[in-house]
Amino acid sequence: MGECVNHNRAERAHRRWALLAVAPSILLAACGSGEEPVADPVRPVRVVTVAKHEGGETLSLTGQIQAQDEVSLAFRIDGRMIERLVNVGDQVEAGQPIARLDPEPSRNALRMAQANLSAAMGQQTLARNDYERQETLLGQGWTTRARYDTAAQALKAAAAQVDSAQAQFDTAQDNLGYTELVADGAGTVTARGAEPGEVVAAGRMIVHLARRDGRDAVFDVPAPVFRIAPANSVVTVSLASDPAVQTIGRVREVAPQADPVTRTFTVRVGLQDPPDAMRLGSTVNGSIQVGGVGGFEIPATALTQANRQPAVWVVDPATGTVALRNIDLERYDLARVIVARGLEADEVVVTAGVQALRPGQKVRMLGAGP
Repeated sequence: MGECVNHNRAERAHRRWALLAVAPSILLAACGSGEEPVADPVRPVRVVTVAKHEGGETLSLTGQIQAQDEVSLAFRIDGRMIERLVNVGDQVEAGQPIARLDPEPSRNALRMAQANLSAAMGQQTLARNDYERQETLLGQGWTTRARYDTAAQALKAAAAQVDSAQAQFDTAQDNLGYTELVADGAGTVTARGAEPGEVVAAGRMIVHLARRDGRDAVFDVPAPVFRIAPANSVVTVSLASDPAVQTIGRVREVAPQADPVTRTFTVRVGLQDPPDAMRLGSTVNGSIQVGGVGGFEIPATALTQANRQPAVWVVDPATGTVALRNIDLERYDLARVIVARGLEADEVVVTAGVQALRPGQKVRMLGAGP
């Protein structure tokens, strides 16, 4: 019985060594069978054609057209206004009469000043004659030095009185001329401050005049925009009622202090050759480019990594293969990426399927829209 068991064990061991000896032959036969390796499949991918993206953002604000220079015309003296010759909206020229005061009080003051001047000149003549007489008598020894000095002093006082009366006469004459208010330059009347029949004080606004020399677009700019806007900015200004009517301008004046209620800064933009349709008071829209530089915009799904740097898969349209390329980012968010360097216009970038690609792999493009 023991001999039979040993014989079976020896037979099984012999068969195992026979199989091990045959296995290499089987493997060699399989390797030399001449079958071709399976080729990588052509992968379908979604792509996009990159396009240039202008840098920064366009900010729009609403404002109105105002004159570059505005003045309030007023009388220099008090009086009762008897006539106003212009109204709101009228065009005026330099030297044109605007309003008139009652001239009678000024005429009376002028006559009084003229009378005082005549009296002073008469006193000066008497003092001069007395001085000349005393001077002659002193030379001949017929008068005293004291009387001569008195005559000389009286002549000086009379001359001073003439000067004072002359100044009063000139002032009265000027005041008579001030009873007529004239425009000191061409412009448009935008407001009136008094009506005929009113007694007006010196300096009270009679009419408000917008100069004809130039026009501004005036905007109330929030503080955040005020901080990021570049200096000497170029602003595109268009008419709110007709955006086709537009011109450009440059920021020429910024309020040094924010409005205490709205917390905005008043910015005046000087317009270059404004169209006639941009009349004073018209509502306009201003657009300005702020922040950032230009780049190429691609979807965020196209972004991958190579050599620890941002990268994208670029498709060669001639061969249908892809290559991995590093890029420099300008900025990005959850939806899009702005590429500063590394891409050229009209290149095709893979936007979906980037994880399953390898360099040189053939792809089938499913979409190449911009």
